[in-house]
Order: sequence, then C-alpha cells, then structure tokens
Amino acid sequence: MKTKHHSIGIDERLETVRRGTEHFAEALAELYDTDLDGDSLLPGWTRRHVVAHVGYNALAIARLVDWANTGIETPMYESREARDNEIAHGAALSARELRRLFEHSAAELERAWRGLPEKSWSHQVRTSQGRLVPASETVWIRTREVWIHAVDLDDGATFDDIPAEVLERALTDITAAWRDRGDGAGLRLAATDGSRPAFGNQSADAETVSGSLADLAAWATGRSTAGVTSTTEELPVTPVWL
Repeated sequence: MKTKHHSIGIDERLETVRRGTEHFAEALAELYDTDLDGDSLLPGWTRRHVVAHVGYNALAIARLVDWANTGIETPMYESREARDNEIAHGAALSARELRRLFEHSAAELERAWRGLPEKSWSHQVRTSQGRLVPASETVWIRTREVWIHAVDLDDGATFDDIPAEVLERALTDITAAWRDRGDGAGLRLAATDGSRPAFGNQSADAETVSGSLADLAAWATGRSTAGVTSTTEELPVTPVWL
C-alpha cells in the first residue's frame, strides 16, 4: 500500500508503522475483555492503561500532523496532567469502547498522514518532550509506541517480534538520550546481531552491556534483564529513556 506525495523514505517508514499497528491490534484481539483488567509490564498500569495510552497517543500525534499541515500550533497534550487524566479516563471505558478507541484513533492518524502534502513533512512541530522536529519524525514516534507497547500487553508479544531496524533506531535514540542527560552516558551496548555492533559510548574500555538487539532493547527500555550480560559484576541500573 503506497502513499502518494511523500519524500524518499517516508513510504517505507509508514509501512513499518502500519505493520506495528497491525501487530498491536493482533495482540489486543487475542485478549479477552476480562484480560484487559490484568497487569501490564508497566508499573502501576493495567492493560487497559496501555491500550488507552496507545489510542490517545495516536490522536496526539495526529494533532502534530495537522499542525504541520495547517501551520496552526496544536500541541500533543495541553499538559502532562491532561495526558495522565486522559489515560485514566480511557482505562475506565468499557472493553468495547476501549477497543473502538484504539481502532478509531489509528484510523485518524492514518488519515492525517495520508492528507499531509509532501512539502509539509519538513515543517517543524514540537513533541511532548519539547523537542522541535520535522513532521516526518511523527512516523518514528508512533512506530516505537505500537511495537513496544504490544510487548507491554504481556500476552505473548516480545521484542523478538520487532524489526531489527526499529530496535536499532530505538537503541540509538535511547543511548543519545542517556548522553544528553549525562545518565548512563558511559555505557556501551554491544549487539550480537543486527547491522550495527555497538550503541552509546564507543570506547573499548567502556562498561559494556551485551546481548541480542531484542534483549538489549528490552533491557534499555526497562522491560527485562533477560539475555544481557555486563562487563561489571552486576548489570547497571537502566537509566531513564523518555
């Protein structure tokens, strides 16, 4: 399914995010309504909270795409408190309404992307972290949401399901965030597979955490410590990413 009026590379990135959306949808479809009340992999969140977040996140990203299209500033969220309240509201919906929220919001974001003229993909918008980025970055923001949060539903989806290029981009972003914050900046992540051997500190004597791309991403995002080893006696505490 090709999308018209996009610069080189956007079509491929949109295909990856669509695959991720389908992956999340499949994971959600496998859950019974009563399963939604169970815990997710995120502390303090049920599966309901994860689905609500993914749903409202699509609408928030669609607002950024509309901003790029119209030039009228429309932030992702009015505030962190408004975002949290929205998620809490969504988590309290009936199972049917919660599933509909996911489907409707994904369709709205797809509509926004399809309607964005080629020249507008470079227009600057501001993320919820306050970064100014081109509208094309909204594709990546959504990509990481759907692929990683499918794992958070804790019903069989794993980091091994995530495409290598998504894992590599995530690890690149995570180690860059650590460097910018000065927390974890000395860590080197060594991958035993994929096209890129290391992320973060490239020094040969840096404290190194090793594992497959999937296991490194699971560790770096704070989801799991399985499958990774460190050059120190104990694994370092995972620094904050987002």
